[in-house]
Amino acid sequence: MNRTLRRIFPVLCLLPVLAQAQQGAPDGEWPSYGGDLGHTRYSALEQIDAANFSELKIAWRFKTDNLGPSPEYRFQATPLMVDGKIYTTAGSRRSVVALDAETGELLWHYSMNEGERGEYAPRQLSGRGLAFWQEGDEARVIYVTPGYQMVALDASSGLPVDSFGNNGVIDLKQNADQQIDPVTGEIGLHATPIVAKDVVIVGAAHRTGGNPSSRENVKGYVRGFDVRTGERLWIYHTIPLPGEYGNESWLEESSSYTGNTGVWAQISVDLELETVYLPVEAATGDYYGGYRPGDNLFAETLLAVDLHSGERKWHFQLVHHGIWDHDIPCAPILADVMIDGTLRKIVAQPTKQAFLYVFDRVTGEPIWPIEERPVEIGDVPGEWYSPTQPFPSKPPAYDRQGVSEDDLIDFTPQLRTEALEVASWYKLGPIFTPPVVSDINGPLGILMAPATGGGTNWPGGSYDPETNMLYVSSNSSVAGLAVVPPYPGQSDMAYIQGNAATGPRTSGGAGSSAGGGRTELNVAQREQPQSSRGRPPVGLRVQRLPLLKPPYGVISAIDLQRGEIAWQIAHGQTPDRVANHPLLQDIDLPRTGQNASVGTLVTKTLLIAGEAEMTRDGEGNPRAQLRAYDKATGADVGAVRLPAPQSGSPMTYMLNDEQYIVIAVSGGGISGELVAFKL
Repeated sequence: MNRTLRRIFPVLCLLPVLAQAQQGAPDGEWPSYGGDLGHTRYSALEQIDAANFSELKIAWRFKTDNLGPSPEYRFQATPLMVDGKIYTTAGSRRSVVALDAETGELLWHYSMNEGERGEYAPRQLSGRGLAFWQEGDEARVIYVTPGYQMVALDASSGLPVDSFGNNGVIDLKQNADQQIDPVTGEIGLHATPIVAKDVVIVGAAHRTGGNPSSRENVKGYVRGFDVRTGERLWIYHTIPLPGEYGNESWLEESSSYTGNTGVWAQISVDLELETVYLPVEAATGDYYGGYRPGDNLFAETLLAVDLHSGERKWHFQLVHHGIWDHDIPCAPILADVMIDGTLRKIVAQPTKQAFLYVFDRVTGEPIWPIEERPVEIGDVPGEWYSPTQPFPSKPPAYDRQGVSEDDLIDFTPQLRTEALEVASWYKLGPIFTPPVVSDINGPLGILMAPATGGGTNWPGGSYDPETNMLYVSSNSSVAGLAVVPPYPGQSDMAYIQGNAATGPRTSGGAGSSAGGGRTELNVAQREQPQSSRGRPPVGLRVQRLPLLKPPYGVISAIDLQRGEIAWQIAHGQTPDRVANHPLLQDIDLPRTGQNASVGTLVTKTLLIAGEAEMTRDGEGNPRAQLRAYDKATGADVGAVRLPAPQSGSPMTYMLNDEQYIVIAVSGGGISGELVAFKL
């Protein structure tokens, strides 16, 4: 395959451009999901600082239980705050609410019952929020329903805007350059739209792709719409049509039927360059790509397109012919940084594989070399393998990559011996070790780190424009990854995700993680088969402990001027199942962190992130904490108790001379709510 298809840097005659950095959320508000359109998740507010963070009290709470037919336990939204009002999606039917930002009082509520269309939706519940647009006295909030309809609401009343689409609604399953069943078509979105210069850009998501029912699927094209009328302005075919750039990277006409390659993560925009940065996911078949031979542009590609026309400006494919579910999971972060004496406009992309890929956002040229290195060629029948993959030379990987025996738990000799036995059933190797066909006599699969959920997942990172430091959380996870033939009638794929001991997966998912996970059993196969070696292990635990050494969750600070990791900390209290384990009572454990990638917030003085798991305090009371760190060193400087684990990402604003921090919490048996703190 011609490697020139993998990354193309246009030859540009550029006039000098005055760099204008992304400066974070403006004027003490929070008008977009990432604070600004470059997703810095930064605010210059400083009333809440290290000296008083632990004195924060709950200002108001907004419970979401009645916003739908049942409570929601996965509330992932980041609310917006504009002109003293909070706007967010919430509840199991993905309602939209406006709240008083001082008291949390409900001002208005909008909900759409989509019937069967909503029930079939691949991306349900409340999603991750909405977008805000304002011109003069006119203001709108725009969101995407579970059934993949885009709705524009008047920000003052919550009523649909009649002049937008069809009485305020655009059916995103139509006018999509393909036929999509209006009820059962498997396409939707959790992320928010993004609005820039009167253009609304919308991505797409699908069902989890570990066990697709077919090699054919809906294509996740990206579209731009007029914010006033809803008219489609452009569409980008993330799987190129015949004759379009990149179609040659889909061999044997596989572009005609392959699907996915949506943008399910948040999208970023540079207003000055009028450029949209699209983090594209994998193509159909997360772990088996035999029906899509070739590099498969623009799957797993950072793609820059023109804001007004959708025309491609540049791209870089981060994974060639992906078979590891290395979707680009989160917003690209835009920054203006002095590097080697030159002010550079950069875009930094955190990833599931715990690489931070950094590019010049004008040209797409890597800021530091990204090398094509040989990787192992696998032996799954019918699979097509890329002989090389891109490896950034800087910054270094910010979390564990690949698994060796040195990574296995070794708190005691007994645990070490048992860990070696569990690992002996799997193939160990570096990142990009290809999946194997699971064998009851071994290997059951590969041990893959980071696991298929990351590394970094949808919460992404944050950036301090004053210090040029990027912060990103990651899940130091591991999964047992393998493919098996599907059961008759389950799929027309030759292989889907599964395990020889338990059969093909029936509900998708990413396997076990560093915090321990169970192997899913097919409903028709409850008894674990026995190999010539005896019974294979179930899951990746040792005496109910994670197979790999801690830390289990990390926050890293990355200096974007030097391409170096400035500091790393284990984020989150040690889980009770580890801290209270009987075999570890005589061991002085450091804080292990928790098994999650959580959203972070940067302010003038602090880095703030919550815990994603409940633990028990010294009196046995369940708790999760919102933690504050010194952003220069990572040292703990404060914590306050959350009523439930962090499940959204924190944001902050100033109102009536008081600073608030608001966060969505849920999980651990507790339904979703917004919690606002102030001094």
